[in-house]
Amino acid sequence: MAATVGNLSFHSPFIHRISTTNPPPPQSIPTTRPPLSASLTSHPQTLNIPPTPVSVSVSTTSTNLRVDFHHLDRLTSSPARWFSPVDAGSSRLHNSPLLLYLPGIGGSGFGLSLHHPRLGEMFDIWCLHIPASDRTPFPELIKMVESTVKSENYQSPERPIYLVGQSFGACLALAVAARNPQIDLILVLANSATSFDGSQLRPLIPVLEAMSKELDARLGYILNMVPGIGMDSTVAPEISKFLTAMSSDLPGLSEVFSVKTLVWKLRLLDSACSYTNSRLHAVKAQTLILSSGKDQLLPSKQEGERLRRLIPKSDIRTFDDSGHMLFMDQDFDLVTVLKGASFYRRTRKLDYVSDYLPPTDYEFRKARESHRFVEAAFAPVMLSTLEDGEIVKGLLGIPSEGPVIFVGYHMMLGLELAPLIARIYADRGILVRGIAHPLMFNKLKQGRMPDNSNYDTHRLMGAVPVSATNLFKLLKSKSHILLYPGGMREALHRKGEEYKLFWPEQSEFVRMAARFGAKIVPFGVVGEDDIGELVFDYDDQMKIPYLRRFIQEITEEATQLRSDIEGEVANQDVHLPVMSPKLPGRFYYLFGKPIDTQGRQEELRNREKAHELYLEVKTEVEGCLSYLKDKRENDPYRSILSRLAYQLRNGLETEIPTFEL
Repeated sequence: MAATVGNLSFHSPFIHRISTTNPPPPQSIPTTRPPLSASLTSHPQTLNIPPTPVSVSVSTTSTNLRVDFHHLDRLTSSPARWFSPVDAGSSRLHNSPLLLYLPGIGGSGFGLSLHHPRLGEMFDIWCLHIPASDRTPFPELIKMVESTVKSENYQSPERPIYLVGQSFGACLALAVAARNPQIDLILVLANSATSFDGSQLRPLIPVLEAMSKELDARLGYILNMVPGIGMDSTVAPEISKFLTAMSSDLPGLSEVFSVKTLVWKLRLLDSACSYTNSRLHAVKAQTLILSSGKDQLLPSKQEGERLRRLIPKSDIRTFDDSGHMLFMDQDFDLVTVLKGASFYRRTRKLDYVSDYLPPTDYEFRKARESHRFVEAAFAPVMLSTLEDGEIVKGLLGIPSEGPVIFVGYHMMLGLELAPLIARIYADRGILVRGIAHPLMFNKLKQGRMPDNSNYDTHRLMGAVPVSATNLFKLLKSKSHILLYPGGMREALHRKGEEYKLFWPEQSEFVRMAARFGAKIVPFGVVGEDDIGELVFDYDDQMKIPYLRRFIQEITEEATQLRSDIEGEVANQDVHLPVMSPKLPGRFYYLFGKPIDTQGRQEELRNREKAHELYLEVKTEVEGCLSYLKDKRENDPYRSILSRLAYQLRNGLETEIPTFEL
C-alpha cells in the first residue's frame, strides 16, 4: 500500500523498524510494485496527514516548498519509510533503474526535489524519509535500506540500483555497498559525512548534551535567545550552519527540533562516520563522488579526494562555488552530471549507444558556451558538397538520414572538434557521435593524466570509445558518426606534418559501413597553422630524460590502440606538444560529396574492392585539404583583425563573409 500526501506517495511496507540482513524468501517478495497512490488510511504505517498542508511544486530552476507548521510535528514524528514523487515517472524510459535517495541528516527526503522532473524520466525514484523523532541507530537504518535493495535486486537482478546519498545519506550508501558487494550498485555521493570526524561540529556534542539537560526548548527559540542564555559565541554559528544543512530541503525544521534532537542527530552522524570509515575497504561499487568547494559544514573537497583514492571504481566531480547542500544548488544539474560522467546505465554493463541520452537544448547551449571562444576566435567557415558535386556555403550537402560516417583529418589537439559538432547540431539538428580515444572515458590507473571531468562535454555530446562493437551499434542505430582514421598520431603530429594523413594501410571501416548501406562523407579542415607554430614536439621531448619518463608514465595510464600493427600510425604515445601562438587566423571546413555504399554490400565484402574505396575516401580528404588551403588565400577576412573591423562596422552578430566559391 501507499499513501498520498500532496504530490507525494509514501511506500510503507518496504521499510521495517528492524530488518533482517538476509533477503526475503521468494514467496514474500511482491511480484509487482505497489501503486503510487492509495487511501490515506490503508495501512497502519501510512503518513496520515491531510493532503493540503504539505505541497511540493517543482521546476528545473527553483523549488517552492510550503509547509503548514500546524502539521509539521506530525510529519517529523511519523515512522521512517520510502516515498515517490507522483509526477516523476509519467514518461519514464523503458527498463529504467531504481534510484534510492538517502537524505542528509535532516532526514526529510526532499533533497532531490529540484531534480525530480528530469530524474523521473530516467529512474524509478524512491526517497527515504527519516523523521526528526526517529531514534533508529545507524546499523538498523543500514538494514532498512539493505532490505529494500535486496528485495528489488531479487526482482530485477540485471538492472543496477542507484544509491544517491547526501552527507549522512552518503555514509548510508557506502555502508550498504560495503555489506553487499555482490549486488550491482551505483553510488552517487554528495559531500559525504565520512569526514565528520574532522568537522568543527564534533567537539560541540558534549556542550550540546549538557545544554539539553537544562533546556527542553525548540532550537529556533534557543538560537533567538543566544545572548540571554550565555551560549558561547563560537558555538551558535556552528549550530546555525548545521540547522541550515538539515532544514534547507524542508524549511521549518528548526521550529520543531529540540536540543535533544540535535544531539541525537550529531551522535548519529558520529556513529555513521565511524562505522562507514571502518568498512570503506569493502566498497566495490561503481561510485561517483560529488564535492563542494564551499562546504562550511564539512571538509568535503579534501574528503572527496580521499574517497577517490580508497574506492577502486570511483570518479570525482568538484563544484568549487557550491555549498554543503549541493542538490539544492540551482546551478547544479544532477542529470547533466550523470550523463557527462557516463554514469547512466540500465543494465549490468554500460552501453554507450543504447544507454545514451541526447543533450537537451539547455545542455547543448551550456556545452557550446564552454567552447565558445574557439568559434569566436576562429570564425569557422563551413562548406559542403551537394549530390551533383556543387560546393555550397553551409551544411546543406550533409545527408539528413543516417547511417552516415564523416571521415576526415584530425587537426593538432583536435581543435576542429567543438565547432564541427556544434555547427552541425545547431544548423541541421544532427547529433554527430564521435569515435574517441578510450583515455577520454577511463584510465588504467591513477597518475598524471588529466582528470576525466575534462571530457564531460564530449561524452555529453555523444562521444563513444573507439571499438568495432560501438561502431557496429552506431551504424545499426542509423547514427551520424565522426571517425578519424589517423587518430592520436594525426592529432599529435610532429613539426612539418601539418595536413598529412596518418591512416592505417588497411581499411578499418569500409566493409562495416557497406553492411548497413551507410553514406561516407570525406571532409577536410585547415587553419591550425594560422593559430600557432609547433615548436616543441614529440621528438624534441623524447630527447630529454625527464620528459621521456613522463611520457612513458602517462602513456601507461591510457588504453593502447593499434598495438598489433606497425608503422607510424601505431605510435600512440600520449604527450602534449608546445605551440607558439600566432595572431588567430580562421578555420575552414569542407565536407565532400557523400559516397553511398547502399547496394554495394556484396561488392565490398571483397577486401580488394573495400580497399579501393578506402583509398578513394583518403584521396577525397586530401582533395578537400588542398582545396581549402588554396581558397583561403583569397579570403579577405582570414585575419582576426579584419574580422573585428567588419563586425565593428556591421554588428557583432553579423555573419562574416569569406572567399567566393
